[in-house]
Amino acid sequence: MSTLKVALIGNPNTGKTSLFNRLTGLNQKVGNYPGITVDKKIGFSKIDQKIDAEIIDLPGTYSLNPSSIDEDVAVSVLTQKENPNYPDVVVVVVDIENLKRNLYIYTQIKDLGIPTVLAVNMADRMALRGIDIDIPKLEKQLKTKISLISTKKNKGISHLKDLLANYKELDTTPCFVDVNKGQSVLPKEKTNKHHLETVRRYQFIKKVLENTFSQDPQSAKDLRTFLDRILIHKVYGYAIFFTLLFLVFQALFSWSSVPMDWIDESFANLAQWTSNNLPPGVFTNLVSEGIVPGIGGIVIFIPQIAFLFLFTSVLEESGYMSRVVFLMDRLMRRFGLSGKSIVPLISGTACAIPAIMSARNIENWKERLITILVTPFTTCSARLPVYAIIISLIIPKEQTFLSFNVQGLVLMTLYLLGFATAIIAAAILDKVLHIVSKSYFVVEMPNYKLPLFKNVAYNVVEKTKAFVFEAGKIILAISIILWGLASYGPGDRLSNAQEAVQASHPNLSEGELGAKIASYKLENSYIGVMGKFIEPVIRPLGYDWKIGVAVITSFAAREVFVGTLATIYSIGSEDESTIKERMKKEVYDGTEKPVYSFATGISILLFYAFAMQCMSTIAIVKRETNGWKWPLIQMFAMSGFAYLTAFIAYQTLS
Repeated sequence: MSTLKVALIGNPNTGKTSLFNRLTGLNQKVGNYPGITVDKKIGFSKIDQKIDAEIIDLPGTYSLNPSSIDEDVAVSVLTQKENPNYPDVVVVVVDIENLKRNLYIYTQIKDLGIPTVLAVNMADRMALRGIDIDIPKLEKQLKTKISLISTKKNKGISHLKDLLANYKELDTTPCFVDVNKGQSVLPKEKTNKHHLETVRRYQFIKKVLENTFSQDPQSAKDLRTFLDRILIHKVYGYAIFFTLLFLVFQALFSWSSVPMDWIDESFANLAQWTSNNLPPGVFTNLVSEGIVPGIGGIVIFIPQIAFLFLFTSVLEESGYMSRVVFLMDRLMRRFGLSGKSIVPLISGTACAIPAIMSARNIENWKERLITILVTPFTTCSARLPVYAIIISLIIPKEQTFLSFNVQGLVLMTLYLLGFATAIIAAAILDKVLHIVSKSYFVVEMPNYKLPLFKNVAYNVVEKTKAFVFEAGKIILAISIILWGLASYGPGDRLSNAQEAVQASHPNLSEGELGAKIASYKLENSYIGVMGKFIEPVIRPLGYDWKIGVAVITSFAAREVFVGTLATIYSIGSEDESTIKERMKKEVYDGTEKPVYSFATGISILLFYAFAMQCMSTIAIVKRETNGWKWPLIQMFAMSGFAYLTAFIAYQTLS
């Protein structure tokens, strides 16, 4: 049985990824292209009884004239036969309503002499848009075989597989012949000759479509135009976008509260069960006081993370997110950026790492650098656990404003604050960085469509799983380290804990004595000594030494904050309450003043809104800017700003 290598390529938003999912199902894997951090998606498909195919999903690109790293990847795969991903056949995916623009890259690939199939997607919209295509004539003029497909309706996939199985019969001669004999199809730089070639290619495409493609506006049921007039309106568009954001954040708290409470109680019960039923000893303490509370501190937020990815996936699948990009271009230009920068900023709500990598499609170095530097201000999913638990502590669940849940309003405000800070920082950097450059903004406006349940579900599961497992590895390691540091201490302080406590508090009941001994041991452990050492620096922010330890450990990853506190509060505790209940009971040493007051809560929220607390993001910025200069400037500037705003907030509100 032979294995066929198939490369999928096309402009963004042509349905290439949906076709990839149709061909491969869940039989996929994601890696990196050799030597770079661009994602490489590979899947496997059964073409027929004798042929298996390896499907390579190349980055979406508008042409093979490389102006970004993503386009460089496509060029290297399609032009270097020694490349391990060099395909036997290429499938160029185009949108039925954007053939003129989409066919440009097809003419370039056809010039390479690789067997090429044209997959015309969204064929189910032909009648709706009054479109008619003469397929045999179009095949003849483009010198290829064409498959009309609909990834939404799952139609035409079998025909496409038949064409792939018989790829050796495809015509490999160019369909477009430039008058400039011998000119490279892939110019190294954009010259006048290249622009001339571009004009001639579009002239050729226009002539081909004049004879093979027709659209009757009278028979078209143009709902798209009607919706666009509203959704990208200079007034209504913004109002609708912020209304959607408002509804999303209301739902994040109201829908996820029940499963979150159940998970929180379940992990509290599990920790207590392991403590009561496993043999007494170091291992049992590690499991019940370190591992279970630490992992529980991140698992509790799976419902909110999943709902966030659900909403963003639906907006992307429906075609609305591209309208948001177009809409926000008007705003971005006032701050020295273009609409291209909004893609990393919006995708940063999931994770800053792929968001920063997506800035590669910004050809202008100044705009790209500014985008990289300000994207971490956007509220990523790693901040959500911190926001969720602190908001729930300082804002009562039942508190409403004009019938709306105040917790959801606060969460939305934090997201808008992060975005606004990124924009303001970009404007400042635009004035400070004296880099002369010019760029143009192009965005694909896909058709509106009902999101495919399969694609949405796959995105939610994969992104949530990636978040949990990536965070879980860090939290598990840190939880074990923290438990060790909190269970042991210098000298004989811990072994003499009972005597020391009884000497200073002679009239305590048995329960009070146990709690005091646990607190004494924690304060005199290695982690307590460390926390007390940094407490003078963080106390002006309203933090005690325990929060200080959580802040320090969360510089590895923000979500570690909750896991760290869950571990610290569980050490030596016989309290069966949840992490949230323990945090509510926490008071400053020697006082009855609660640690998690409104002032401290706001201070923590602002610190995490602005601080650069992600080692992985710093590493990516170093790689994308080719040095340590910018990531170090970014880290110290963001963290310094975070400290200052948290300080002002606490001192003002307390």
